[in-house]
Amino acid sequence: MNALTPRAETGVILIVDDTPDNLALLSDALDEAGYMVLVALDGTSALNRIQRRRPDLILLDAMMPGLDGFETCRQIKRQPDTANIPVLFMTALTDSEHVVQGFEAGAIDYVTKPIQCAEVLARVASHLRTARILQTARDAQPIGLDHPPAYDRLATRFQLTEREFEVLRWVSCGKTNKDIADILQLSPRTVNKHLEHIYIKLGVETRTAATSVAMAAMTERVP
Repeated sequence: MNALTPRAETGVILIVDDTPDNLALLSDALDEAGYMVLVALDGTSALNRIQRRRPDLILLDAMMPGLDGFETCRQIKRQPDTANIPVLFMTALTDSEHVVQGFEAGAIDYVTKPIQCAEVLARVASHLRTARILQTARDAQPIGLDHPPAYDRLATRFQLTEREFEVLRWVSCGKTNKDIADILQLSPRTVNKHLEHIYIKLGVETRTAATSVAMAAMTERVP
């Protein structure tokens, strides 16, 4: 590992891509960063691979012959055992229609081709951290129907509207205002207005502080 490269949190990453060069490029970069790497050349192979070894995160090519990335993602999200695995799409399709299609299928983020390894490593590390925090929040929930889930608790505690909650959710995933606007089909100006209200309600001034408050609230153990 390069001395200038920060050490990533290790985890198991599944790369699904029908282009061997992309698999080799990403596999080498992730391996050097300390991750265990699994690979699959198509959607069907990916689904079979997941049954044998559950990855912590999936990098999934959107456009593949046979079972494409969108349908592969939908099938992953239908299964209780795999529904919580973060999926990041890899695609050259950057118009909002395909971006929205990816998120509707259950993806949490996307990276564009040609692949930039530094960007992929940063997004992988960020989403793994978020996934582990959310898993901690889920594990902390007591058994019973009288306690709301962590997300509901967050919205109620800070009196967030449904739209403000959605904006905060994507801010916590590291998305820009433009990204959030595409995902929620809003204008960037409207997203910024929601964010201003969120800052006031959370008592913060920056995106980083808002994320920190949100994560702390979701991982708080209910008495």
